[in-house]
Amino acid sequence: MLELSKVTRRFGPNTAVDAVSLSIPEGQMVGIIGRSGAGKSTLLRMINRLTGVSDGVITHSGKPVSSLSGRELRNWQRDCAMIFQQFNLVPRLDVVSNVLHGTLNMRSTFATMFNLFPREDILRAISILERLGVAENATKRAEALSGGQQQRVAIARALMQSPKLVLADEPIASLDPLNAQIVMDALKDINEREGITVVTNLHTLDTARNYCERIIGMAQGRVVFDGKPDELTTDAVREIYGAGADGAEISEAMTSTSLNARGRAADVKVKTNAAGEVVLETA
Repeated sequence: MLELSKVTRRFGPNTAVDAVSLSIPEGQMVGIIGRSGAGKSTLLRMINRLTGVSDGVITHSGKPVSSLSGRELRNWQRDCAMIFQQFNLVPRLDVVSNVLHGTLNMRSTFATMFNLFPREDILRAISILERLGVAENATKRAEALSGGQQQRVAIARALMQSPKLVLADEPIASLDPLNAQIVMDALKDINEREGITVVTNLHTLDTARNYCERIIGMAQGRVVFDGKPDELTTDAVREIYGAGADGAEISEAMTSTSLNARGRAADVKVKTNAAGEVVLETA
């Protein structure tokens, strides 16, 4: 169980996250939505401890995450894998080496300095890449891959950590609809197959509704909605996103991708053929 109790983060006079309290059971897939600047990314960064907590307490299975330091903090950041919008890969390194960097917190300083990886780790990295459909790119430089492929490599690196929790900060914000669907399918598969808790910031309402069993809406650093997808009413959306500068109401059509999640009720479905290639099928 991940628990946040009145967690706050201030940057000078500005409060980015304001007294947020949440309990997230193991195995949930949670989507966090809200306007830019609502505090979504700061919240995830505090959970992973990339950003410190100004006030409040974060715990996981009774462990005081918000006060960890040294080796215990490094162990938590191994158990709590982070996936970023901009992938955070090493561009000039090959794909498999980028994935193997997910084991850095588990290796000696000597092995890290000389980039030495056990054979079993290399085989596991390739197996994870195969699962995500990018194993054929294992020896290519990361910078040679498309955005969608790079994000799948970033997911593979996270899986290499054997995490208990995966945090994804706007993982599909810079991707086209097809690659966005492939990446979200991968995150959902991790959640369902391994039972790993996934908490992801999203900017499209349809994606949150279709992939997440629980949606948290944030506005001005506070949680203003916490419920199931079918409870996300028009009134709740207004509270999360507010109205435009000219008083116009938000249109959900402007917050949707063109592909529905996992091929459900979509005009276009995404499938993988016998050769492992992604293909589109028109309904």
